[in-house]
Amino acid sequence: MDLDSKIYVAGHRGLVGSAIVRKLKEKGYTNIIYRTSKELDLTDRTQVDQFFAEEKPEYVFMAAAKVGGIVANNEYPADFIRDNIMIQTNVIDASYQNNVKKLLFLGSTCIYPKYAPQPMNEDSLLTGELEPTNEPYAIAKIAGIKMCEAYNRQYGTNYISVMPTNLYGPNDNFDLETSHVLPALIRKFHEAKINSKHTVEVWGTGNPKREFLHSYDLADATVYLMNHYEENQFVNIGVGKDLPIKELAEKIKSVVGYEGEIVFNTDKPDGTPRKLVDVTKLSNTGWEASISLDEGLKSTYDWFLNNIENGTRVTK
Repeated sequence: MDLDSKIYVAGHRGLVGSAIVRKLKEKGYTNIIYRTSKELDLTDRTQVDQFFAEEKPEYVFMAAAKVGGIVANNEYPADFIRDNIMIQTNVIDASYQNNVKKLLFLGSTCIYPKYAPQPMNEDSLLTGELEPTNEPYAIAKIAGIKMCEAYNRQYGTNYISVMPTNLYGPNDNFDLETSHVLPALIRKFHEAKINSKHTVEVWGTGNPKREFLHSYDLADATVYLMNHYEENQFVNIGVGKDLPIKELAEKIKSVVGYEGEIVFNTDKPDGTPRKLVDVTKLSNTGWEASISLDEGLKSTYDWFLNNIENGTRVTK
């Protein structure tokens, strides 16, 4: 990408999209375009076609998606599979119809089988059953990967897909009903601290292991891969190490300064036992993560304090 290339970031207000916009600006890119969901409904093909025909972006970062944690995926499976398939189909095909030079599609490591060998290698895709709690979302993302691969084969496009591990950082979703585990725990511990609660409940046994990547690291990786990666097979993005939810909870408890007890509710689901990605392919491209979990948790909690009140965004 040239510094004046016209770059469209779909989903620019979310955790991933906002980090990509920030990273592009840091690196000197000057022609970045985006629209809010009210300005452009990506589930509406007519609106998407009109936008691409008028704006003619050269590069597309496909970061728009309907996302959520285990609760949201369980309660709204139809919404997750329908909306995500519609969004990505519209953007990918409109990119082809309007001669986009390169597109980067963002997926999720939930695409891997529930019991995939650890760490999860790109070749493990479609080798086993998915985790039932997020299967509709995972199937939508798998469809996006395969759509990019199919367009590359049939039309000679240059569409790449990346699968980031669990993400966190500024502009995350801290709603307890729809958020992922890390932001949910930040909010739980914070509210327990300010309300002087003696205990904080954490779902499950605390034994499942998870890997966490800061959104700024992901953004750096996507810009790097957009400029340096050409292969048809998708590539994992992660840090290459994980930790039990119990340990994560203790780290967040310490960062927040909560002094009560952690109680694990074993009647609640654990989800996938482990989700560690193999980052060998990514490392071979010359990129690796730079933000440690301890550093990232502290900066994310600071952002939460400055921007979130009672689980909603503060307008400043």
